[in-house]
Amino acid sequence: AGNRVMIKPSELTPHTSAQLERLLAQFFAPDEVCVVQGDAAVASAFAALPFDHLLFTGSTVVGRKVAQAAAANLTPTTLELGGKSPCIIDADCRLEDAALKIAHGKLLNAGQTCIAPDYVLIPRGSETAFADAYRAAVAKLFPTIAGNDDYASIISPRHLARLRSMLQQAQTQGAQVLSMDPLAGQSAAPGASALDGATSRQMAPTLVLGATSAMQLMQEEIFGPILPVVSYDRLDDAIAHINAGPRPLALYWFGNSDSVRDDVLARTVSGGVSVNDTLMHIAHDNLPFGGVGDSGWGAYHGEQGFLRFCHQKSVLIQSRWSLGSVFYPPYGARLDSTMKLLRRII
Repeated sequence: AGNRVMIKPSELTPHTSAQLERLLAQFFAPDEVCVVQGDAAVASAFAALPFDHLLFTGSTVVGRKVAQAAAANLTPTTLELGGKSPCIIDADCRLEDAALKIAHGKLLNAGQTCIAPDYVLIPRGSETAFADAYRAAVAKLFPTIAGNDDYASIISPRHLARLRSMLQQAQTQGAQVLSMDPLAGQSAAPGASALDGATSRQMAPTLVLGATSAMQLMQEEIFGPILPVVSYDRLDDAIAHINAGPRPLALYWFGNSDSVRDDVLARTVSGGVSVNDTLMHIAHDNLPFGGVGDSGWGAYHGEQGFLRFCHQKSVLIQSRWSLGSVFYPPYGARLDSTMKLLRRII
């Protein structure tokens, strides 16, 4: 679109940031695309610059700060935040299919994506069957966890400790915490790494049955390979649960009834939806991607991205034979005749 771009990557990924800077420098001049590296202070100063447009991807908490900084310059923003993206499993759904697609969406990058399924709403009585199906799905996708290059590590020791703390709290409050590691089995400690020792951050996929709203893992975006399961008696209860919280970036529904699907879509609000799958709506260039409420604002991708990051300047070039003078004062019979003619035409 011809825009010049400045990019400020996360300070938590210095090696990736350096690689991004090196690769972009091979194809763009510094005054076309520029990568700016630095800590939180640099990010704060970056957000305060008078850009024509500012796109931020990150947490809701930081997104609010970015919006406040941009407001000083009246800089328009696009905020791609996150939230607790739910999966709703309808009673007529085939659990094996749903579990495989949920496992793929949840465990891509070990759950560290903004649209990862955050928790599952399932008909009461289906918990054990879903746990079995999810375990089989994990084993199919990742026969091993330890040393598996297809299975990502947690970004930092601090984040790994946070995830483990969530699991320990949930277990203390009565939840059933199940390791989904195909080799370690259910006996693995909650939040255990796939490899022994403090250096490993390949956290085993974990299912949490009996999750409640009092638990930290149901109050915050998890951003890891932990999947809480919440049981519901009626679909109305599942919808009420979603609507009681902030609006999510994504929602996933699994079932076979078109009428039930349409009911769920009509009664919930989310940034985007995939039906009988996870993540896939983000891959379609004809579908705008973005959040709503606490999950962000503004949408992009495909044509919508060009429109979002460009200013559409309206220009009218008047011809020599303009009729605009008909509407100049003084007003009288000439204007009345013109208006009558326009009414007949319109």
